[in-house]
Amino acid sequence: ARALRAARLPPAVPAISMPYGASSVAARAGHNGILASAASLGAARARVLCVASASSEASAGAGGALPKEIERVKVKRLLSMGASAIGQVVRLSGWVRTVRDQKAFAFIELNDGSCLKGVQLVVPGETEAYGVVDDLSTGAAVTIFGEVVESPAKGQAIEVRVSSLTLVGDCPSDGYPLQKKRHSLEFLRTIAHLRPRTNAIGAVARVRSALSYATHSFFASKGFQMVHTPLITASDCEGAGELFRVTTLPYDARPDDADAKNDSEAKTGSEAKVAEKDPLADDFFGRAAYLTVSGQLSAETYACALGDVYTFGPTFRAEESNTARHLAEFWMIEPEMAFCDLEGDMNNAEEYVKYVVNYALENCAEDLAFFTKFYDKTLQEKLRTLVDEPFARVSYSDAVVMLQEEISKDRSTWDYPDVEFGTDLATEHERWLAEVAFKKAVFVYNYPKAIKAFYMRDNDDGKTVAAMDLLVPGIGELIGGSQREERHDVLVRKMEEVGLNPADYWWYLDLRRYGSVPHAGYGLGFERLVCYVTSIGNIRDAIPFPRYPGSAEF
Repeated sequence: ARALRAARLPPAVPAISMPYGASSVAARAGHNGILASAASLGAARARVLCVASASSEASAGAGGALPKEIERVKVKRLLSMGASAIGQVVRLSGWVRTVRDQKAFAFIELNDGSCLKGVQLVVPGETEAYGVVDDLSTGAAVTIFGEVVESPAKGQAIEVRVSSLTLVGDCPSDGYPLQKKRHSLEFLRTIAHLRPRTNAIGAVARVRSALSYATHSFFASKGFQMVHTPLITASDCEGAGELFRVTTLPYDARPDDADAKNDSEAKTGSEAKVAEKDPLADDFFGRAAYLTVSGQLSAETYACALGDVYTFGPTFRAEESNTARHLAEFWMIEPEMAFCDLEGDMNNAEEYVKYVVNYALENCAEDLAFFTKFYDKTLQEKLRTLVDEPFARVSYSDAVVMLQEEISKDRSTWDYPDVEFGTDLATEHERWLAEVAFKKAVFVYNYPKAIKAFYMRDNDDGKTVAAMDLLVPGIGELIGGSQREERHDVLVRKMEEVGLNPADYWWYLDLRRYGSVPHAGYGLGFERLVCYVTSIGNIRDAIPFPRYPGSAEF
C-alpha cells in the first residue's frame, strides 16, 4: 500500500509483479490500457509495475530510479531474441561505444563484451535519464532500464527506449586512448589492460574462450581425465635447456645454471640427501628447479594408471626469440593415451582439431565473420574445409623428396633451400606442404631420431622415431606428438645419448619397470590454435598478456 501511495496510483489498481521477461504489452492488455510503458510512467511507477517489491533504491547518479530486482540481461541474449523481445522491460549494463545527442533525444551504442555488436539505446529528451547524457563519453560504464521496442533503423530489429540511466563509471574523453577508430594491433599491445574493449581483441578473447570450452568438452566426451601437472619441475622435458630458473637464493649466492644442473643431477633416489658442498643445498627445493616447458612427463604417469588423460595449462620457455610465432609463456594442451600407438595418436589429434574448430564455427559466427571481413577473406572457407575433409598423411622421407623437387625449380625463392634427410623443417617448408602440396591439414610422421626428443619411440629402421607433426595452412606446425618409448633399456640408452642422467628421471623410468604399456600423446600450442581460427597474424595478440624477451608488463 505504501508503494502504491508513493507512486500516486489509484488504490483500485493492484501492484503488478512483472519478473524479467514478462511482456509489458500483455500487462497493458490485461489492465484495460491503464498501464502505459515504463518510459512514460516515470521511475516510481516503473518500480511498482515491474517488480514485486517496491523497496528498490535509486543508484547514485541515476536519471530515474533503477529497479534492481529486475535481472540483468546480456546484450548477446537480447539481440538473439530479436523481435520476440519487443515489449519487454530489461536491465542492461555495459560500456558506451558511441553517444549522439539529437537534443530531442539521444542515441547510445552499448556493448557489454558478450558479443561483437552493441545494442542501440534511445533516450527521450523528456525523461530524467536524458539529463545524464551530457556526462557520457566513449568508454563510460552505465546501467540502464527500459523497454524493448521495434527499431526503424536498418540492420537492427530492436532498440531499447531508456527510462532510467545510471552513470556507473565516467571516462574522461581527453585521456582515454580508445576512440571510435581502428587502432593498430601494435599500438594495442602497449595498452594491453584496455585492448579487450576493442572489437578485434574482444573477438579474440571470445573465440579463445570457446576453444577452451570445446577442448574440455571433447576430452570429456572421450572419457579422458584432466590432470593438473606441476609448473615447477626439476626435469627438462624437451632436453633443450631453454628453462627459467626458480630460486630463492640471493643473486650473489646463485651458482651458474650449468653448475647447478650438474650438481642437482648428481643426486639419486626419491630421498636422496643433498651433498655437503651442493651450492643449491640452501635453495628452496634443495636442488635446481625450473618453470616447466611441458606437462607431458607428469601426464604420462597418470595415463599409465587412468588410461586416457590430458593437461591444459601454462608452460614456459626461455628462448631468445622475438618472432610472431613464439612466446615465453604459453598454454599447452597435452593428452596422453595408454595402449595407443602413433596411428591412434594421429586419429585422436585429427578428431580434436576438427571438433574445436567446428565448435567455433557454430558458436562464434559473428566474431569469425569479423575476422573474415578484416583479416582473411577466406577464413571461414578455410575452417570449413579443415572440418569437412580428412587430413592428409605423409612420411617425413616422402615430404623431403617432395620439397627437394619443388625447391630445385627455383632455389632463390626459398630462405632455406637445402633440405635433406635429417633437416629440421622450417616454417616455409611446413607451410608449402600444407598450403601448396596438399592444400589442407597434413600429418608428417616418422621423423629422424636425431632431431626429435629422447622420449619418442625408436622405429625398427634404427633411423626414425614414431613421431608426428600436424601442419595446417597459414600456420605451419600446430601439433607435435609421438608414441612414447615404453622399453626401459632403450629409454635409458637414449637418455645417455643426449646427455641426460637417467638417475634424475628415476620416477619416469619406473613407469617402464612396473606394468609398462605402449602409450602415445601430443602437444598443441593453444595460442597457435587461436591464431589459426582467427587469422590473427601475431601470437602476441592471441593471449591476454604476452610474455616475450624484454617484456613482462601488465
